[in-house]
Amino acid sequence: MSLLLLALLPGCDRGPNLTMPAVQAPVAPVEAPPAAVSLEDVVETKPDYIIGISFPQSAAKYPGLAQALKTYADAAKSELMQAVAGLQGKKPTAPYDLSLSFTGLVDTPEVMAVAADGSSYTGGDHGNPLVARFVWLPKTQKMLTAQALFPAANAWQVISDASREQLATKLSQRLDADELEGAERAQRLQNSSRMIDDGTSPKAENFAQFEPVMDVGGRIRALRFVFPPYQVGPYVDGTRTVDIPARMLLPIVAPEYKTLFIGG
Repeated sequence: MSLLLLALLPGCDRGPNLTMPAVQAPVAPVEAPPAAVSLEDVVETKPDYIIGISFPQSAAKYPGLAQALKTYADAAKSELMQAVAGLQGKKPTAPYDLSLSFTGLVDTPEVMAVAADGSSYTGGDHGNPLVARFVWLPKTQKMLTAQALFPAANAWQVISDASREQLATKLSQRLDADELEGAERAQRLQNSSRMIDDGTSPKAENFAQFEPVMDVGGRIRALRFVFPPYQVGPYVDGTRTVDIPARMLLPIVAPEYKTLFIGG
């Protein structure tokens, strides 16, 4: 084979062909910032239904949080409208009603918290309660959940015990205020105590709704766990809460979140 032909043939041992373009490393795609979400209050008054939804405009600066609020509101409105559609044009005895208010609770560089409270009425003796809490971490742009905050299984027993103690004390105080005695008091105590035990069993889902209670320096001094009607008491008792101090929670808080708390 001639030297000219050999020069034209590629080979594994001949070194790199300097005329070939260099292979570039793949460039990681740049994530686009989340699109802004418009939080517009809703007021609709029709013969068969009424809707009122209000938002805190301070939440709009965090699109992820704003989207979570809007998703919750849209779902509540969708359920009401499905019930209205079920009327098939018939006028209800009382207009169906959705009342939902989002309220800003905390707004610091570390934590943003919003409460959702309201009710949806689609017939019956009273409306269905709407209770939710949203805790947003601005620096990481994500929602803080109870499960992420307390990943260890034994954490829920600590929170359960503290919650039961507070709720039982408040129950006893209410029975004293109502001046209930004898069999009536015993029956109320038994029924309500059973609901407290069931609603505070040591499971993450029983403590999913919570809000931070801040000190003057912007750190969490306690967590307020929120229990909607029916969870730890009858509907007439309304929403119940317990405050568990940071000193009790710090040993069971996930390490990455300890600095949010006093003493962490």
